[in-house]
Amino acid sequence: MKLLLIGDVVGKPGRAALLDRLQDLKEQHAIDFTVINAENVAGGFSITPAIADFLFSSGIDVMTSGNHIFDKRAVIDYIAQQPRLLRPANYPPQTPGRGIWVGKVKGVGVAVMNLLGRVFMAPSDDPFRIATELLTSIPNEVRVRIVDIHAEATSEKIAMGWFLDGQVSVVYGTHTHVQTADERILHEGTAYITDLGMTGSYGGVIGMKKGDIINRFTSPIHRKPDHSKSEMRICGAVVDVDEETGRARSIERINLSHEQ
Repeated sequence: MKLLLIGDVVGKPGRAALLDRLQDLKEQHAIDFTVINAENVAGGFSITPAIADFLFSSGIDVMTSGNHIFDKRAVIDYIAQQPRLLRPANYPPQTPGRGIWVGKVKGVGVAVMNLLGRVFMAPSDDPFRIATELLTSIPNEVRVRIVDIHAEATSEKIAMGWFLDGQVSVVYGTHTHVQTADERILHEGTAYITDLGMTGSYGGVIGMKKGDIINRFTSPIHRKPDHSKSEMRICGAVVDVDEETGRARSIERINLSHEQ
């Protein structure tokens, strides 16, 4: 099974760039299943029901998220009813939505898990313990298992990769919006990359206008940042997974320039 995994998609420019190239990427790599991190797709913060529905209808299978998922209140009722839009599984149990999706793709069982790191992040439950609990809930015949660890510290993401090595098909990091060049297959067959990177504008700071972000570092008077629209790139990875064993055959990093 071929997986297309896309890192944090930022604002309308990131959405447009991804959708412009999505079908070409799927055809080029013979993709069976597509996951994106969508916590920044609505103006750089959270997601709206209308945008989520549009992305699903455009060919996205499952969307993960992170610490910004509830920045827009409109998503609260929606995520409770939409199992393919995930929030971190290690949020408190009463939080709307789910941290795992399990289903079938072309007759093959697939699971997607969403975890939030704790280092330099807002408080949350232990992602390592929650990952173990999630794994026990997945039927044994579901061998294709995908994990998005949305975290700041590279050490925490690398630790999660080794912790889950051999138990899942792929572990990838999101959140920093900076792609890492450390894609590899770990010893027990899990594909790993510390951060998929950002799909959005590289003409600013992590997808936002550089002046708005510089202001946050130089002045106590902050203004709401707006997304940048220049130097667009699409970042992520393609992972090939053996459906019978769940082990990854290969991982290929994607970093494409895109002109709008």
